[in-house]
Amino acid sequence: MEIDRTSIVPVEHAGMRLDQVASRCWPEFSRNRLQGWIKEGRLTIDGRKARPRDVVLGGETLELTAELEQQSEDRPQEIPLDIVYEDEHLLVVNKPVDMVVHPGAGNPDGTLVNALLHHDPDLALLPRAGVIHRLDKQTSGLLVVGKTQAAYQTLVADLAERRIGREYDAIVVGHVIAGGTVDAPIGRHARDRQRQAVVPQGKPAVSHYRVVEQFGEHTWLRVRLETGRTHQIRVHMAHIRHPIVGDPVYGGRPRLPKGADDYLVELLRGFGRQALHARRLTLRHPETGETLTFNAPLPPDMEELIEELRDYRDGFDEGEAEVIYVRDID
Repeated sequence: MEIDRTSIVPVEHAGMRLDQVASRCWPEFSRNRLQGWIKEGRLTIDGRKARPRDVVLGGETLELTAELEQQSEDRPQEIPLDIVYEDEHLLVVNKPVDMVVHPGAGNPDGTLVNALLHHDPDLALLPRAGVIHRLDKQTSGLLVVGKTQAAYQTLVADLAERRIGREYDAIVVGHVIAGGTVDAPIGRHARDRQRQAVVPQGKPAVSHYRVVEQFGEHTWLRVRLETGRTHQIRVHMAHIRHPIVGDPVYGGRPRLPKGADDYLVELLRGFGRQALHARRLTLRHPETGETLTFNAPLPPDMEELIEELRDYRDGFDEGEAEVIYVRDID
């Protein structure tokens, strides 16, 4: 894609570096990319080549003539997408279970990125095909994609500044009495480099959770992320000894309710992924500034598990089990 832009340096920017001014004139491009174009002579000041650190006086003419190179080498694939929202600036999708977000070792294709590149080939011009954040392969739910350079940069900055709200449904092991907050740093596990763990030298990580419904030996939680570390909810729930049902890495052995029927026992033993779903996404529209909120319903496997746990709980007589039932929390 060819770029041909012209901008006059505002007088109030006098004394600033050229690359700083260029970033303000064209915020849709990263500063690193603009610095590269300045060094290559594709971004000139009054028709002459300059250096990124050169100081502007104000009133000069900046000219940018460049080719926006393809950022993604991944191939488009015709894979169905569950699109929750789309306009010319952003796209929100509901990722299914078993779909990897980015291609990588062991998953060279069949990913969300491959599907997005087929849906909109221009996403190849953006880093990571415009994907702002990620979900684990076995976690379902909402993801946001920036469709333009400007939207991508704005959404990435909003995520870093914690202005994007993300809330998850999780079914965890154990009887959680009330909501709370887990404020515990996360980093690489000391012995298993494929895992994350709560470690003193880790990065700050904060998760807020509240009870939706209790089933005796299992609980349905809503978890809101304040930060976004790798495997954060999975690690934090395991840290407070309420691991997510089905988690193959942090979950341990399934906990089977006393007196459960064969179907529930097999459902818990065979639940093939962590029972975690990104249910709600709240963000500022990168162009209009409007606050947008999106919701994705529970996937069928989690709905079935909740119904079976509810049937198990409700099968007790009133004197046999303490039941705390909280619904319709929003």
